[in-house]
Order: sequence, then structure tokens, then C-alpha cells
Amino acid sequence: MTDDIKLPLTSADLTEALLAQLRDAVPQIFSEGRVDFFKLQAALGEHIDTNPERYGLTWAGKRDAFRNVQVPSVATLRPQPEESVNWDSSENLIIEGDNLEVLKLLQKPYHGKVKMIYIDPPYNTGNEFIYPDNFREGLDEYLRYTGQLGEDGTATSTNKDTSGRYHSNWLNMMYPRLFLARNLLREDGVIFVSIDDHEVHNLRLLMDEVFGEENFVACVIWQHSLQPKGYMGKFSIHHNYLLMYSRSDLYEVSSLERTEEHNKNYANPDNDPRGAWRTGDVRNALDRPNLKYDIISPSGKVIHSPENGWRWSKETVAEKIRSGEIIFSKDETRIIRKIYLSTVEGRVPESVWFGKETGTTRDAASELKELFGGSTPFDTPKPVLLIQRMIEVAGVEATDIVLDFFAGSGTTAHAVLDLNQQDGGNRKFILIQLPEKTDNPQYPTIAHITRERVRRVIAKQMQIPPSPPFAKGGIKAAGELFAEPMPDEANPPLKKGGRGDLGFRAFKLDSSNFKIWRSDKAPQPAEQLAEQLKLYADNVLAERNDQDRLYELILKCGMPLSARVEEIQLPVRPEPVEGRASTSSARMVFSVSDGNLLICLEPHLDRDTLRALFARKPQMVLCLDTAFDGNDALKTNTVLEAQTHGIIFKTV
Repeated sequence: MTDDIKLPLTSADLTEALLAQLRDAVPQIFSEGRVDFFKLQAALGEHIDTNPERYGLTWAGKRDAFRNVQVPSVATLRPQPEESVNWDSSENLIIEGDNLEVLKLLQKPYHGKVKMIYIDPPYNTGNEFIYPDNFREGLDEYLRYTGQLGEDGTATSTNKDTSGRYHSNWLNMMYPRLFLARNLLREDGVIFVSIDDHEVHNLRLLMDEVFGEENFVACVIWQHSLQPKGYMGKFSIHHNYLLMYSRSDLYEVSSLERTEEHNKNYANPDNDPRGAWRTGDVRNALDRPNLKYDIISPSGKVIHSPENGWRWSKETVAEKIRSGEIIFSKDETRIIRKIYLSTVEGRVPESVWFGKETGTTRDAASELKELFGGSTPFDTPKPVLLIQRMIEVAGVEATDIVLDFFAGSGTTAHAVLDLNQQDGGNRKFILIQLPEKTDNPQYPTIAHITRERVRRVIAKQMQIPPSPPFAKGGIKAAGELFAEPMPDEANPPLKKGGRGDLGFRAFKLDSSNFKIWRSDKAPQPAEQLAEQLKLYADNVLAERNDQDRLYELILKCGMPLSARVEEIQLPVRPEPVEGRASTSSARMVFSVSDGNLLICLEPHLDRDTLRALFARKPQMVLCLDTAFDGNDALKTNTVLEAQTHGIIFKTV
């Protein structure tokens, strides 16, 4: 009875989840527990075709890349309160680690929760990049790379165009990450991906496959520079692309805010009481024979139909003439349509974003230089205005989540924080950044730069002077500015024009806080197996603390890392246990999300403690399996009592 109460310590098994959906929807396609693909084709009403040729994108290593998605992660995210700002109250996250592993870990708590994703992945320029191949062994290779297993991994993966797998290596890196990212998007969510000419064609096909070609929204051209560059005889490249895809047809493109510049073509030369107006097209874009007719002017002149016809029927045009929306030119040889400024809501986004409106790479460098006292610790930042334009087009509202899993210097967080300041919103961000090494001793990895930039943006918004502490002490001194909780007046309740969430919780990818049995790592000699099993009897790693264990269990229970946690004391009278000294009359328990989840990490449990947990009426209770001290009767009775109270009971 108690075998099925163990909480899985791996990330979500996406293959099993998909199979469960198929069993529920089309059980007839299963044979001996496996999918019969001929039956699946028949269920879909498709003719069984033995010709393997199909339209689509394929490359060397695609199958292995997808298998990366299917392998659950055995990692965890360890909290770093000392690297955070406003740890106790913030819901923003900055996560240090390989984004493939982290995206797997976020599948349960953030599935379908993210409104917008923006990523600026490494461009495939024929140079080396860090993400593919190094991490084919998952967490172990990542830990070697970061020096946590005692064997340093290689810092880069060669991807020269002479390697024969120039495009394939890059696609192998992108495919599993985009697949996992899609699961995190809301049904009305969108993703933007920055890319240049080297892979835009392949990325378009890849995203068609992952997101569905019907969910393509736009390929935006962003003017990233204004000054000519390069050599004679070659084009000076001034643009990159932004590929935009929606999660489903529930997304609607949001209009952009109008400025005086956009309204300059509106005027009121005839003192129309409805206000300023501009002319609009009266011609039909398509050939419409039924809309081809003559219009007679007030003086009797005949105005012939345009080649394709008018935009409206004869009756509608007559009504618009009566209302004054359509007028005649002075010589009565044509009609003029009025579009009133008062009827225009926002403006339609266009597929070319100019640097003067969305910033350039030079602007981005200046923003970073201003924050870091004249230095630029990161080479290729994006401008804040560019990210804010995406947020506006995506329709990210006051409390929505924005995810960036190639976070770089942290521009996405900067854009969210600044936008919250402007409109009183409380949008949240999740950043993921690999601790890629730098040559800067003050910021040894890019992940350090990410956190430091966000700290400095927060300090600026709180009007905390960035110098001398930032300039002299870098990361440590910056963190000391936020060592004490912010006073209420520094981070007031959310209101129009308020500050929103000025903080972030920092986490770091690491191995589990529990010993996880892995058959692929089991010792081969049979005589060692019994000894190995003995080591796993107590599965709690002694070198980790309760906070490490707490947040791993929050994550594995499918709750967000931003969940509110409260420490409570249970007043209980433990029963005496033979051979063990009496314990205190109170037990410490973590109450998560207003008591919906209770996590007890006490090393020993008794009936009174468990009953005190159930008395608080949570949805779920989680305890250490070793805390039952081998008392199977107590564990069985606990399971039955939890069922009686309608409480989910799990052990780890």
C-alpha cells in the first residue's frame, strides 16, 4: 500500500505524459502496451503509405536531440538567498545552469504559465559555442564543466563550417530547448527568437515543426545598427531577425501605443466637428466584379469604379457620403475617405523595427556602460527598448510571466522592471543563464553579470547610489546593499505608478539533495550491489541543508519556485521511543502557498506529529521516508488516515 506514495525526484517524464493522453483519447491504438502506428494511422483516417519520403526538416543527430527531451532530469535548483534581492517577497527568478536541464525542471511548476518567451541564442557563425554536445550526458557533464565533479569539462564545442555538421550541431542544440519551451507557454502565449542570416532559414523550418506553421506570426527585421561598416564590395549588414510564433490561435497581436509622431498626418482642414482626420484608400485590393459601379457626384459628374472595384457596396458608400465619412474632391472627379483620429486605437505593428524606435546595439552597450560605471562586461547585449517592444506586441499584462533562457546580461529583466515602473505593472521574469566563463575576475561567469545587472537596475529604481559600493566591491558589495529586507516605503503596495516586484530569487542548478538510484550508474560486480543498496537506505545527503531540500521538494511537487514559504511549529507530544532520547515538544514544518502543501523534514516522525499535520487540512503532506524509522505499521496507518481526510500523502 505504501509503495506508491514515494514522490518522484526526477523531472516530468514527457513521454509517459503523452502516452497517458493517447491512452485516454484513443485506447484502440495500443497493442500489448505499446502504440501500434498502423492503428494510429487508421484512427486518423489516413491511408497507410509505405513510401518514407516526407516533406520536412531533417539533419544528422535529430533523433538523438529529441531523445534529450525524453530523458528526465535528476537535478535540482538550489536556492541562493545571498545572491538574491528581496528573497522573501520576490516572485522573479534568476537561475544559473544549463538551460536544457533547467527547462526540464520547470515543466511541472510552470507548464502553460508563461505569456512570453524571448531568447537570443548563440548565432551559428562558424565559431565555437558552448551548448551542444558538451551536455549530451546531462547533469554529470554540466557538473564537470562547472568544476563540481572535480573534472573540468571543455568550455566550447567546435562548430566550424568544415566539420561537416555545421548546421546539424546548431539544430541539435536548439531543437530540444524549443520543444521544452513550448510546453511552458500559455495557450495565448508567444515566443520571439533573435537570429541572423546564417540560420534564419533553418530556424523557420524548425519552429514550424515545433510550434506548427499555422502559428507563425511574423518575421520581424530589426535594424540593429545605423553606421555603415564592413569592406568595399560587400553589403554592410544592419539587421537581424526576430521570428515570432504563437502557442495557439488564441493569441491576438496587440496594437502599439501611438505617439505624436504617428499622429502628424492627421489634420482638420475643413473644421470637421469630429476632429482631425487623414485620407484612406477607397479601392479594393482584390478583383471584385460585384463592387464595380459608377458613383454620381452632386453636380452630376460620373466617377468610374477602380480597376478592382470599390471597397464597399453601393448602399454602404451612399451611407458614408450621407454621414460625411466620404466626401468629393473639389473638382468632383474622385471620392475621399476620412479616417478620424478619434476612432483609431493604437497602431498596427509593422514587420520592420527601426533602431530609432527600438534601440540599436550601440544603445544597448551605452545602457550597460551606464549601469556598470563606464565599463561593459558583456559584449552583445540587446537594447531595453527592443525587449519592451516585444512585450507590448505580445500583450504581456500587469502580472504575466516573461521567460528568457539565454539571458546573457539580463536585458529582459531590465526591460520588465523598467516597464513596471512606467505603468505600475507587476510583470514577472524568469532568467536562465549558463555560468559561461569570462576573462573578468570581478564577474567570473556570465551568470554573475546577469545577477549583477539586475541588482543595479533595482538599486537605480530604489534610488540607492550605485557608487562607491558597486564600483569597489562588485557583486558582494552589491548584495550587501540588500542584506536587510526593504522597508515597506521602499517597495510600496502595487498601484498605478508603483514599483512592482523589486527583487529576484536566485537559484543554481546542481545534483539532487537526495541519493537517486540510477541503474546506469549501478556497480557491475554483484558483490558490491548489496553494499550499494545499503548506502541508499538513507537517501538524504547530509552535506545539504533543509532549505536546499525544501526547494527541491517544492519544485518536484509541481509548485512554483516563487511560492510563499512560512515556518510553523507543531505543538505535539512525541511518543517515547525505546533507545532514543526524548525529543522536543514542537516540530518545525514548512507551510507552502498558504498551507496547501506542508513539508516536514524532521528526521523522526510519530503518530501525534502526523495527526497535527493533517489537522491543518492541507492538500498535500510530504515527509522523509527515513523518518518512519522502519515502522511500516505507522506508515500504513498514516496513508489510510490521509485518505480519510482527502489529503495527498507522499514521502521522499
